[in-house]
This record gives sequence, C-alpha cells and structure tokens, in this order.
Amino acid sequence: MTASSLTSAESLVRRREAAIPRGVSNAHPVFVERASGASLWDTNGRRYYDFVGGIGVLNAGHAHPEILDAIEEQARRYTHACFQVTMYEPYLELAERLNALAPGDSPKKTLLVTTGAEAVENAVKIAREYTGRPAILTFAHGYHGRTLLTLSMTGKNAPYKQHFGPFCSEIYQAPFPHELEGWTTERALRALAEIFESSVAPDRIAAIVIEPVLGEGGFIPVPEEFLRELRRITQAHGILLVADEIQTGFGRTGTYFACEHYGIEPDLITVAKSLAGGLPLAAVIGKAEIMDAPTAGGLGGTFAGNPVACAAALATLDIMDDAFFARAREIGDRLRAALNALQARFSQVAEVRGLGAMLAIELGGEDGAAQTQRILEAARERGLLLLKAGSGNVLRILVPLVIEDAELDDALAILAESFEHVLAPSNTKATR
Repeated sequence: MTASSLTSAESLVRRREAAIPRGVSNAHPVFVERASGASLWDTNGRRYYDFVGGIGVLNAGHAHPEILDAIEEQARRYTHACFQVTMYEPYLELAERLNALAPGDSPKKTLLVTTGAEAVENAVKIAREYTGRPAILTFAHGYHGRTLLTLSMTGKNAPYKQHFGPFCSEIYQAPFPHELEGWTTERALRALAEIFESSVAPDRIAAIVIEPVLGEGGFIPVPEEFLRELRRITQAHGILLVADEIQTGFGRTGTYFACEHYGIEPDLITVAKSLAGGLPLAAVIGKAEIMDAPTAGGLGGTFAGNPVACAAALATLDIMDDAFFARAREIGDRLRAALNALQARFSQVAEVRGLGAMLAIELGGEDGAAQTQRILEAARERGLLLLKAGSGNVLRILVPLVIEDAELDDALAILAESFEHVLAPSNTKATR
C-alpha cells in the first residue's frame, strides 16, 4: 500500500466517522470501488475474494451482466409507479413465478415488499389476521430483522437489542436444537411442549417462525426430524408454520428454498437477500387462502415491489437454472471438504456444519471468539473477506455461487493459510 493510497483510505475512514453513526458497524475497514463475479476491489485497487456476498445477497455474483441489462432496460422505461396506485407487469410476473417455485401443491400468492424485516412483519400480520390469534413463537439464536417487531422475535441480544425495548408483547421463544450445545431434537421438543403448558397455549399462537438454517445464530441446520415434527404440531393446533428463508433462499443450499430438503410445505415463506441480485426486494409467499386474509389496503408499501428490482429479480431467476443449482451443490461439497480438512488439522475447530453452500466452521474454547477474529483479519490481509456469526466464534461462508474453480482453490488456500497463521504460530509466513 502506497503512502498516497493510505492517505486516501484514512481520509475515507475519517469521513465515515464524522458522517455515519457508530451504531452502523463495519466488519472490514474496506471501501469498495468495483466488484465482479466473486471478487471486489477496494479504493486502493486491491482485489479480495468475497466470501460474504453482501451477507448472502449475491448468490448470482457481483454485477452479473444479465441482471445489469434487465436493470438498465427497466430503468429506461420507468423506475417507480407504486403498485397500489398503478399496476405494472414486472410485479405480476415475479409473483407468478415465485408462486410456481414455492414448494407444495397448494395454490400460492405472493406479496412483494422491500426488506427482509418487512417481509417477516407482513408474515406476522397475515398470520394474525388469518388465525385471529395474537402470539408468535420463534427460536433462540434466530434472527429476523432490526425493526421493533423483528427484534422482539430475534433470539440474540448483543448487539441487536441493546436498550431498544420495551419490545413487542406476545412473542415467545423456544430452544433451537443443536447437539453441540446439548439441545437434541428430543430435548428441544420437550422444551416446546413445556412452553405450551406454562407460557402460551397453542390455541393462542398464530404462527411459529423458524429459519431452516440459523443465519446470524451460526449456520445451524434444523434437524429433519425436528422440522417434520414441528410441521405436524402446527397442523394439529391450527398454527401457521412460517419458514424464514431470507438467507437460505435462491440456491444457497442447492435448491430454491432450504425447506425443499425437508420435504415440507410451509404455510408462509419469507424471502429477500439474493432474490434481486443486489437490489432491495423481499417477498412473502404463501398459501392463497392465507395470503388473502387481510382486506384491501392492509398490505403494501410505497416502494414495495419496485419495478427495477422486480426486473432484476426476474433476470436472477432466469440465471438460476439446473446448471446453477448443480454448481451450487458442487461448491458446497468442495467447501465442506476444505473445512473438514481444517477440522482434522486444528483441534480448536469444534464443528463444521451447514447445508449446501451455506457452511460455517466454529472454534471452541475460551479463546474461540478471539481466534476467529484473528483468522478473519489474517484472511483479509491475504485477500479474502469473511464474516462471523454465532457468538463471534463462527466463520460463515456466503461465497457467490458463480465463483470459478481456480478462484475457489485460491480462496480456500488463503483460508488455510489464515488458520495456520493464527492457530499454528510456527507457520506465520504469509504467501500473499
């Protein structure tokens, strides 16, 4: 890094500190200049392999040419109309395609909104209107957004909840099954039954909301037997099952939706992130009779289903063909093999887990979080961007699913070097 580039980077950091509140955190002290595929370049011209993907937004990669073409074509026609005022076909076409893609044989309808948190909030509104019940049940370590309602539903205090309460009422949380922490499926189901007995009766619960794979909670897949039993319980008690697929959707686990791996049909599905190739767009997809519960005017939003974002989403879905999903599964297999190799080499690795290409590696012990941070920093120094999850001791991987084999090999070599640098002090020499 030259003196002039360092001065430029420091100037940007000073401007950031002066203009933006400290509550907006940054995982890396990097300012992006451009990006393409699975890489980005900072304002100093340095390239990084991107294993973060805008936190799961870029399954189809940075600046995909087909998505850019769709954005440009739609922007030249009109950029906004507000669907509640004058309708437009991109919203309709996208809803039709999502309805057809959603798992299960039930007729579906789709509401388009702008953010993942907004999708979750609307799913709660729809569930409460359909069932006439007030309560919502979520899971410990789950994450559903930063609005007051979705924070109330989120099962992680720091850094999200801080002193932002009081939070919304009629929100209950159950343990999420994770055997590494002692929560077997059987124990988690007993805890759920105890909540029904002691805290909230099933006939007061409108919906149970669950991530098929915990995102911020550490990339923990829900055990198949637990999710299937949850589907049985919800059907037995007239409770809606809502799959929060905001981070798991659109190829991340090798299928359009992670719940496809479990062979279940949720009542409602929330999606966002990789739906529109980097543009802000989210949706609630659900069984038609449930989606029709709110009366006219109860759903919507000024920017909900923006036509440019809809055009980007339609192009994104075009990209996600059988070959795209096959490649996603191949990337997942190669990532898992590399992470398993690290676990075999380093005793500090407690677990490798995930589904498809949504994978994470957890470090155990009292120093786990500190070591994880050092690995993240060592990887950045070598040209690889990573992100933490869980209790700060988990590295999660959300690499764009368009990464080339040579790029993936190089990035995984950097990851291994970073583990060696932190966990094996005798091997400290960086090669990049």
